[in-house]
Formats: sequence, C-alpha cells, structure tokens
Amino acid sequence: MDNRQAIGSWLSGPRAAMEEAGADFGYRGEQLGLPQEGPNSIARPGRRLGALAVDWGLCVLIAYGLITHGNSPATSNWALLVFFVMSALLVGTIGFTPGKRLFGIRVVALETGTVNPLRSLLRTVLLCLAIPALIWDRDGRGLHDRIAKTVEVRA
Repeated sequence: MDNRQAIGSWLSGPRAAMEEAGADFGYRGEQLGLPQEGPNSIARPGRRLGALAVDWGLCVLIAYGLITHGNSPATSNWALLVFFVMSALLVGTIGFTPGKRLFGIRVVALETGTVNPLRSLLRTVLLCLAIPALIWDRDGRGLHDRIAKTVEVRA
C-alpha cells in the first residue's frame, strides 16, 4: 500500500477502508429486518436532524411566548422542559412529534411496532441528555434508541 492509499483510507473513515478490503456491512437496518429503502426503512440523519430542529424551534416559541413572556435567559431551560413533555407524550401515544410528522418519520419499537409510554419516557430522558443521541451504531441508531429498543423509520 502506498501513501496515497493510506491517506485515502484515513480520510474516508474506517468503514470505507474495511469495505475496500472486502468486508460486507450490508445496508442500514438490514440486521434489524428493515427494508433498504421506502416505508419502514431507517430514517436518514438529515431527516432526523431536520425534525429535531423543527421540534426544538416549536418548543422555543412555546417557551418564549407562553411561559417566559420574552425573558430570554429562562427560555432555553423552559424549552427543554417543553421538549421533554412533548416528545415523551407524543412519541408514547402516536409515535411521532410535529417535526417527525413533517419530515415523514415515526418511532417504532423493534419487538411490537408501537412505542409504549414507559419506553418513550426512557428514550426522551436519554435524548434530552444529548450525549446518548450523539453515539450511533452502524445502523444509524443513537444510543438512546438502542437502550429503549426503538428505531426511527420513514413513514
């Protein structure tokens, strides 16, 4: 291997280097029994981040307008509480938040297909801690989804 190949594998990441060496990782969601594309396939990171941005923006507006009445320093703390309540209640009952609905995403449990309120509460607590959501597996699920045994899929 010459230097250009070594640098190329470093820049493209360990997965690309392993695939070049012959390892077959399959597609995201294959190990979970989900289709590669279309409905019920793993939601892509762009959709998930877009849905999170919409939900967070909605929560900030609610906190700013209805709770803090324009008191900017307290708005972000109240927005996190509004986000927690909204996410726990909506995902635990209907499977999606307004942002997820807008981006065509829903949350499902791996075993049953529907998320019960306790599982949703666990998922939301971990999501609000932020760190578990930043640690992903090879299927693109965050640690909060792995612990709660849920997955975000395309609707």
